Amino acid sequence: MGLDFKDRVAIVTGAGGGLGRLHALALAARGAKVVVNDLGGARDGSGGSVSAAQAVVAEIEAAGGVAMANGASVTDFAAVQTMVQHAVDAWGRVDILVNNAGILRDKSFAKMELDDFRMVMDVHLMGAVHCTKAVWPHMVAQKYGRILMTTSSSGLYGNFGQSNYGAAKMALVGLMQTLSIEGAKHHIHVNCLAPTAATRMTEDLMPAQVLAALKPEAVVPAMLVLVGQDAPTRTILCAGAGSVEAAQITLTQGSWIGLEDDAPERLQDALDAVMDGSGASVPASGAAQGAFEISRASQHLT
Repeated sequence: MGLDFKDRVAIVTGAGGGLGRLHALALAARGAKVVVNDLGGARDGSGGSVSAAQAVVAEIEAAGGVAMANGASVTDFAAVQTMVQHAVDAWGRVDILVNNAGILRDKSFAKMELDDFRMVMDVHLMGAVHCTKAVWPHMVAQKYGRILMTTSSSGLYGNFGQSNYGAAKMALVGLMQTLSIEGAKHHIHVNCLAPTAATRMTEDLMPAQVLAALKPEAVVPAMLVLVGQDAPTRTILCAGAGSVEAAQITLTQGSWIGLEDDAPERLQDALDAVMDGSGASVPASGAAQGAFEISRASQHLT
């Protein structure tokens, strides 16, 4: 078995059901000790019970694995810190964090209450921030870490009725971009996974035969690769129905527009050329965009 997680400690949030449960089971089956975190709430984030997490722990233990249940809300930083400390106290380290917890409160932007926008941002984005912030010093100290953000095609490409969810999911990509740079010297790799899967979150959105093809199990291999010893970093994998793709935020070659008074009109006329994707690159960091622009400017202004 190439992907071995023996002696690794993993935390999976939102692991009481759906994808999170499968992530936890897969990591445990390959040797990881797993903290199964789940608030145990409804799909919209209401309510809570640790029983869902405990049921997954029982599954893992029945298969010979090692796990503990945790009912912290990822929106509560103090509770998340306590969860991480429990893992460190019990098992000595935290190697892997899978930020999977999420809720849905779908409505068109015009009809959406701001509280529903804020709550989805709070769970998906700040929840991942809280968990990542809590594990970060441990990963820095041990010079090893693997952090996975669960993004979504709704964030990468948009989806009607999901402005809150899409904004949160794209924000996680931005978080990954910077954390992967800051974590590099500590061997902390940070990646994103955009799953397409039939779970409780999507069960009433698709016809039955499509749901059958979109088994959540099909997403798990991408998760395992993105948190493995040989994981890449700053990578967005999309996975569903047995297929895996990579999403990349690219920079086109663009056009030199200049600084003259007619620059807006010149840009208007050159917009197709600016947007032409041939020769696009994936910048190594945000600074690379500025470096590219300054280099081009120096050619034209000297």
